[in-house]
Amino acid sequence: MDGDERKETWDEFRELVNMKPAELERWLASEQSRNAGQAGEGGETTGHASGRRIVEILRARKGDLSDDDYRHMRKVVGYVRRHLAQRPSGDVRDTRWRHSLMNWGHDPVA
Repeated sequence: MDGDERKETWDEFRELVNMKPAELERWLASEQSRNAGQAGEGGETTGHASGRRIVEILRARKGDLSDDDYRHMRKVVGYVRRHLAQRPSGDVRDTRWRHSLMNWGHDPVA
């Protein structure tokens, strides 16, 4: 991944991931977080595993991020954008839609 791609990915990721690392960790420890999405191997949902990885990325120094980290950041950007386009009508504060997005580091009501 070249420098321009990294910059674009960084900017989009930082725009869409609006939860702080500690806030995301608290959310990931909740029952609501663990119940959002479909469980994969080991019982953990894809979004929950992604959230743990996002915390690591947010806490890392930008210069220490690997190409694999940037690929995960692209995955996060794509997921959040697709999911935001599917926003349900009405109050979304206590919906699986919001909870799923929060597992990916984006709180749509923040």
